[in-house]
Amino acid sequence: MAFTRGEGHAGLILGIESSCDETAAAVVRGGRDVLGNVVASQVALHAAYGGVVPELASREHLRNIVPVVRAAMEQAGVGFEDLDAVAVTQGPGLAGALLVGILYAKALAFGLGKPLIAVNHLEGHIHAVLMETYRRGELKLEAPLLALVVSGGHTHLYLAEQGAAGTWRYRNVGRTVDDAAGEAYDKVAKLLGLGYPGGPWMDALSAHGDPSAVRFNFAEIKSRHEGLRFDFSFSGIKTAVLRYVQNNGMADGIEKRRVALVAHPDVKAGQGAGYCDKQTLDLIASFQGAVVGNLMRQTFAAAEAFGARGILVSGGVAANRELRQRFTAEAARRGLVVAFPTVALSTDNAAMIAAAAWPKFVAEEFAPDLIGAVPQLQLG
Repeated sequence: MAFTRGEGHAGLILGIESSCDETAAAVVRGGRDVLGNVVASQVALHAAYGGVVPELASREHLRNIVPVVRAAMEQAGVGFEDLDAVAVTQGPGLAGALLVGILYAKALAFGLGKPLIAVNHLEGHIHAVLMETYRRGELKLEAPLLALVVSGGHTHLYLAEQGAAGTWRYRNVGRTVDDAAGEAYDKVAKLLGLGYPGGPWMDALSAHGDPSAVRFNFAEIKSRHEGLRFDFSFSGIKTAVLRYVQNNGMADGIEKRRVALVAHPDVKAGQGAGYCDKQTLDLIASFQGAVVGNLMRQTFAAAEAFGARGILVSGGVAANRELRQRFTAEAARRGLVVAFPTVALSTDNAAMIAAAAWPKFVAEEFAPDLIGAVPQLQLG
């Protein structure tokens, strides 16, 4: 079909993200300027279950998709006729959740006569960093770049380079063989009777503990993939925390904390130290110190092995205070550039989807009519 471009607003892309439990829409101009960005969170809904319930997530996406898109368009001050393209997350993610966004985006793009662009969620996280770094102009990024995407569902390392046509190419050089780092955070937080999502709780409480109190070790990963690899594994440290809890008789204290926090649902992560004894705070600090240390070792070892000139860190765990501080210090020591997105764009959002779609729009890499959800979609 023939596509029509908006007049007077060249480069306007509406991004839609619904891969997990955030319904998000954003309008981004030229892959850099965020004009409107709206996210409807489902955290409160899933907190009662200690994790995302796929069926509930899909239902909430159905409720939220229309008002969220409308709000993003109003915030941007543009009309649908001004758009140049519609972009949507194709995967990876929850099948039902992805389908809500894809079906809406397909219908909207068809009705407007605009091209539809399919975006990999992981590439979106990488472009959240690129978008903000280019816009601020504070750092000079030179290829090859090494991107660490670390979240509740993913822990991946990619070599990233921009091709002659402007689109990006990715080579995976590391991934978790079991739990993602963010998943380990959530499961350990739940084990210790803390709130959901666990990452912010663990990060806030770790500042009150001794990171050297409990020793955690990471085994060397023997990869089944060919070539030089820098893989991760976080199931072992989760099991080690469980054994520590059992061996040190912490069960009663955990149950009391769980009951107290259920009775006071308004308590935020930064207010949680009063609900924890010193042993718990030391355990949390030691867990975080070990996880961040492992992420650092693998990432900087990969950067050295592949001659990366800069490191991009994105995903929900990239909002972690200690991770940002330690990565920044180590990069400075090595003479490398390291870049993060703002905390708001670290977690799932649609601005990153629209930003990642821009090079594809320029190269006219549009989605086929039969596009569907790909829950296990790979990048590179």
